[in-house]
Amino acid sequence: MSAFTRYATAVLLVGLAVGCGARPDDPPRAPRSTPPPAERRPAPPATASAPHHRARPADAAPARPFTLVATGDVIPAHPDVLDTARDDAPVDGGYDFRPMLRGVAPVVAGADLALCDLEAPIGPLDGPFTGYPELQAPPQIATALKATGFDSCATASHHALDQGEEGVRRTLEALDTVGLRHAGTARNPAEAARPTLLRAPGGALVAHLAYTDDAEDSRPPEDAPWMLNPLDPERIVADARAARRAGADVVVVSPYWGTEYRTAPDARQLHLARLLAAARTDGRPDIDLIVGSRAHAPQPFEKVGGTWVAYGLGDQLAGVMSQARGDWGTAARFRFAPPAGPGGRWRVTRAEYVPLLTDIGPPVRALDLTRTRGHDAVRKEIDRAVLSRGAADDGLVRRR
Repeated sequence: MSAFTRYATAVLLVGLAVGCGARPDDPPRAPRSTPPPAERRPAPPATASAPHHRARPADAAPARPFTLVATGDVIPAHPDVLDTARDDAPVDGGYDFRPMLRGVAPVVAGADLALCDLEAPIGPLDGPFTGYPELQAPPQIATALKATGFDSCATASHHALDQGEEGVRRTLEALDTVGLRHAGTARNPAEAARPTLLRAPGGALVAHLAYTDDAEDSRPPEDAPWMLNPLDPERIVADARAARRAGADVVVVSPYWGTEYRTAPDARQLHLARLLAAARTDGRPDIDLIVGSRAHAPQPFEKVGGTWVAYGLGDQLAGVMSQARGDWGTAARFRFAPPAGPGGRWRVTRAEYVPLLTDIGPPVRALDLTRTRGHDAVRKEIDRAVLSRGAADDGLVRRR
């Protein structure tokens, strides 16, 4: 039995021990079409050639519109989050993050595709599980994210290498085990070179790409630069074009950028957003959507050169942060419609945001503020931040 197989089996057994089966009070999952088998296969090993996803044949059935949701940082290694996960587990010594995320499950599972941002590397089954400055989360967080309805997670962040190469491997193996795709970190050069491709129920092929800005303590080893994707605009555009060649109809970029606790984008975010939105091949934009993280505060949405940018989605799940707004977040919700003719751009026909809040409790709970009474002051502050760059004039609305 390989090391991966032993790890996968152990994760599944522990997941069952904390109650991975649906409980009577779990929210109903919205029905999703099952992706084609090729989309569910594990990534080939480093020695295998990367699969080539060709564009849809001319005589194939036309793709249908789809809805994509993206949320902010998931930080499952905060002490208060760990304490709640331990208290929510039905088995002593276990961890269950599903109850914490149950309040946001309807908006996540209600989308055709859902993207998250996992900021902590995953540790071994017996821990230790640690918070700042070197994060390490229980593997049960992968089970919870999948159960909540996410399809892919960005894993590129300043904390991606907190536990070194072993932490990267454990994180991606845990996500693979529960059927979650991932982007931003890699176990080998071949994996780093392959775009993460997701098949929407209506047939569209969506590429998820993720990158992190530079930090002295989060640079990959010189002999393994492929381990973590840098926030380099030339690299991002090259990857987006490669994803198009692999058949992607829609390219989504998740950048880990910005200044912490600021509700306004900084100069570098604004500059990079314009560079990325301006990139085109044969007149068609290379990137269709940018959904950022890292700031630990909701930031504006803006339509830049025809491309929607959510500069920062805040936090999806966090413990007590150094500033109150660190517990605020947003979910970005975009509906894409197919182009009128071959080779055209998929259009965003509806743009929405959902204000979110991590209620520290105890117990810690992630809340959808469109479905929760109270918190009026927080909701207004999130609205003000999200709409501060004129997104309402381009059609962005708060989801009711």
